[in-house]
Amino acid sequence: MSSTRETMVDPLKTWKFLVWPTITIKPIGSYFFLLKTILASFLVASISLSLYFAFSSQPQWLPSPNCNNPVIISDHQKFTTKNISSQAYERTDLSHIQFGIGGSAKTWNERRRYCELWWRPNVTRGFVWLDEKPPNDEKLPPTSPPYKISQDTSRFKYTSWYGSRSAVRIARIVKESFELGLDNVRWFVMGDDDTVFFLENLVTVLNKYDHNQMYYIGGNSESVEQDVIHSYTMAYGGGGFAISYPLAAELVKVLDGCIDRYASFYGSDQKIQGCMSEIGIPVTKELGFHQVDIRGNPYGLLAAHPLAPLVSLHHLDYIQSIFPGRTQIYSIKKLLSAYEKDPSRALQHSFCYDLKRNWSVSVSWGYTVQLYPSLVTAKKLETAFLTFKSWRSWNDEPFTFNTRPVGQDPCERPVIYFLDRTERVTGDRTLTTYIRYVDGSETECDKPDYAPTLAVQFLHVSSARLNPTIWRMAPRRQCCEVINGGDGEDNLIQVKIRGCKRFESVTPL
Repeated sequence: MSSTRETMVDPLKTWKFLVWPTITIKPIGSYFFLLKTILASFLVASISLSLYFAFSSQPQWLPSPNCNNPVIISDHQKFTTKNISSQAYERTDLSHIQFGIGGSAKTWNERRRYCELWWRPNVTRGFVWLDEKPPNDEKLPPTSPPYKISQDTSRFKYTSWYGSRSAVRIARIVKESFELGLDNVRWFVMGDDDTVFFLENLVTVLNKYDHNQMYYIGGNSESVEQDVIHSYTMAYGGGGFAISYPLAAELVKVLDGCIDRYASFYGSDQKIQGCMSEIGIPVTKELGFHQVDIRGNPYGLLAAHPLAPLVSLHHLDYIQSIFPGRTQIYSIKKLLSAYEKDPSRALQHSFCYDLKRNWSVSVSWGYTVQLYPSLVTAKKLETAFLTFKSWRSWNDEPFTFNTRPVGQDPCERPVIYFLDRTERVTGDRTLTTYIRYVDGSETECDKPDYAPTLAVQFLHVSSARLNPTIWRMAPRRQCCEVINGGDGEDNLIQVKIRGCKRFESVTPL
């Protein structure tokens, strides 16, 4: 049996030859040998590092100033522009917002009265975008937002048989606003000429989000039929929506193509959402943006406001006056008079009990109070009265929130009070006064146990100014207590709103 000799090959031999070729070292050449060795080492190290970074799956890490753990950055976050403040973590304020308001020359002289309620000359930035120069524009007061004329949109397709071509022009407002190139813009906020914004609360909401990322923020319609026909995944334009600067920069690149691709879509907000789908950005829903897609009396909706800052109201010409017997403009001014004293608390809901008399009190701050001559559960008190109809069909349902019917029996209904005045008292506290409302067309309950509640003519509600930073915390409705339960004047109830204590719950015992 013959033996086969195994030849062992040194795997490093070839590598050694490449790096250190056979050299006869002479004393006179030692300097050059050392230099070659150093250069070869640097070459090997450079190649190794290049290969490592080229093929390594390690993520890129960026330290976050707000937490101990690093965060991974993705492509859509790596956005730098001169328009975004270099102080990335400076809080957003009104100067960082550019408004784009959709309007029409034919309706502007009438609808500008809504814009003038919230617009602050030399403070708010942006424009109302009109289809043509408005009549008598030289007579527009300085309290009105400045206007610009939209570009011609006749080249774009529009095939919605029940809509208006103005949707194309209004959809492009965000693009034309972006192309103005105003400095230090973080957010583009879109709305209609009959939208009323509550500016401090808008700023509060936007401060919850990083303006250097891609955000599309707004709310849905209140009427399910509208959400089904149009979309649950879009921010409705009348209620207003906000687009962060980096997202706007991406949106303007594809917007014109989207408008043609979604030519059959009815509204401008639908077309914008179609583009957002292509970019891959979903709507971030905030409950304080109100499209107000309802008909009739908005009382039930506003008296049971969700636990979120009030940001906007829309369709004010299509609903009854917020305060009965008053014009809508007067009503909004009245609501704003309370809002300005404590923006974060506007329309916030609190309820408590007078256990001496077994009464329930439901406060919608700055708007209304309901007084019940019985102990009513919290679940029932937080549910909106059905005082309105759906937007399209004028039906009693469905809505995107729960409702309860208004009883036909007057003894089943609460006594209603509306805001009379708001005043600041000691320190940062406010005192709101509500006066009993009597609807002359309705009969009153004539039961003896109901009479004491009918005797109450006023409610005083005291509260500390609500710090807007509370909206960055887990939401919790504030508690309240009846101060003079069963004592003192029969025609006045005093209520104090405060933060809830630990383990405190609203339970009628």
